[in-house]
Amino acid sequence: MDTLLYFLFTAAYMGLVIGGLRRQRSWNFMSFIYLVLLGLIYDNGMIALGKFIGEGPLLENLSLLRFWSHAFLTPALVLFSYGALQEARVEWSRKRIIGIAAIFYTAALIIAELLLETIGMELMIEKEYGVLRYVSADPASGPPIMVLLVSVVLLAAGAILWKRRGWKWMLVGAVVMTIGSAVPIPVESSAATNAFELFLLAALVSTKVHLERRHDT
Repeated sequence: MDTLLYFLFTAAYMGLVIGGLRRQRSWNFMSFIYLVLLGLIYDNGMIALGKFIGEGPLLENLSLLRFWSHAFLTPALVLFSYGALQEARVEWSRKRIIGIAAIFYTAALIIAELLLETIGMELMIEKEYGVLRYVSADPASGPPIMVLLVSVVLLAAGAILWKRRGWKWMLVGAVVMTIGSAVPIPVESSAATNAFELFLLAALVSTKVHLERRHDT
């Protein structure tokens, strides 16, 4: 059952890329969302294909790339948030120092995730709910710091957009994702958190489309 869900997630992310590009008005910082979506397409696709590829070095190496793409691409949501504030014409976001800070913050998150989690990572096989995948052999000692720091930015930017421009969906998506990641879901599935993640990305793509359309009017 979970294998089918991961295939559906992969298809949904592909749909978000295609739909977002078809409605795109310009390339800007919000366009970094496509890098994040490509990473999620790969991530969910590899999990879906795991049992068909089979246990061994090939799947292990492909799985390791999942973690590297997560480290490099997920922090790009900070740049998306910065771009959303710019597109919404939030005055202080247009200051050069804010753009520089967003870039440095993103780079710092990437470096921290690589040093603390990714470089030297050892993987082990996991078979659960019909899914075969490789996961980190080291048990998590706490919540993922990089994801939490990205979430703070998404929540803050979403709240500003709601207050300044009356657009609530970025904030709603960030809140749903944060709660979904923090609260254990009593569902026999390894894909439960991915559903919240999909909701967030759909909300972010909708935010991009909305702000660019509004900017043109």
